[in-house]
Amino acid sequence: MKIYKLSILLILFIGLANAQNAVSEDKVTLTVSSLEKSVPFFTNILDFEVNASYELNGKAFHNLYGLDSNKTSARIVLLSLGNEKLELIEFIDEDKKLEIPKDSKSNDRWFQHIAIVVSNMEMAYEKLLDKGIEHVSTRPQTLPKYIPAAAGIKAFYFKDLDGHNLELIFFPKGKGDPRWQEDSDKLFLGIDHTAIGIETTAMAKTLYQKVLGLKVVGSSNNYGYEQEHLNQVFGANLLISGLKAKKGIGIEFLDYLAPSGGRAYPEDSMVTDLWHWHTTIEVNNLNAIYNEIMKVGYPIISNGLVEFNQEKQIMIRDSDGHALLLKESK
Repeated sequence: MKIYKLSILLILFIGLANAQNAVSEDKVTLTVSSLEKSVPFFTNILDFEVNASYELNGKAFHNLYGLDSNKTSARIVLLSLGNEKLELIEFIDEDKKLEIPKDSKSNDRWFQHIAIVVSNMEMAYEKLLDKGIEHVSTRPQTLPKYIPAAAGIKAFYFKDLDGHNLELIFFPKGKGDPRWQEDSDKLFLGIDHTAIGIETTAMAKTLYQKVLGLKVVGSSNNYGYEQEHLNQVFGANLLISGLKAKKGIGIEFLDYLAPSGGRAYPEDSMVTDLWHWHTTIEVNNLNAIYNEIMKVGYPIISNGLVEFNQEKQIMIRDSDGHALLLKESK
């Protein structure tokens, strides 16, 4: 599936602008090579809990996920951490499972991660060290005072067994969602957001803000030593925008002003590739949203609107190639 540039002319005529369609960012899903390896990684190291496991197959599944082979099925494990959900999906009888490039960076536009909130960064980092996880950051970084919106936030990037980027994040008093300040005896608290690499903030907002109705809840211009050592992109200068639906996990744009040369989302990507993530967003007015998506020309992964599990759903790509699963709110 090719990732198309959208027509600026059509963008100007989006009829759903500012409609409050996004009800909830329900969960984040990532493709893994082996559930037998990935589930223990998330449960034993990061304290996720298994909520459910099941298998998907059949025509509606193939239509929703844009799969050509009728023999392909998928095994799913649904995990939770606090109030948030993470879904791991392993595709069975599918030959195309391309790996994440070894030199992948957070300014590449296929980049996506989830930010896992911790109550104590030092203790969480020590636990990861004991488990021998693969670093991305040199070590946890505390963002400096010259970045006012993020000052005092502690963060650390690392990788799971398939090379997916994950982040630990600690919010000091007065930063982040107030619920992360509540007293807890748990080390890993929940998922604050999923972050995606984008080309420009203005283009990304066209879908997420104007069509889906997510609200911008914060922004920051991050740069400097700590930011460089956080994501190993040296000379990094990026605009970060946080958006949210009425409830659920947030979405964060990573718009790199520098360095240039971040690579585009690979053409002809499939949900079976290991760089695949998708974010499920529950929306009102799915039919109207679908019409706008078709008019503007966002790539469609599904074979149109699909009735799946007694819910109307569709999987699309945004202007940078990131996958979204939209489903009608009940």
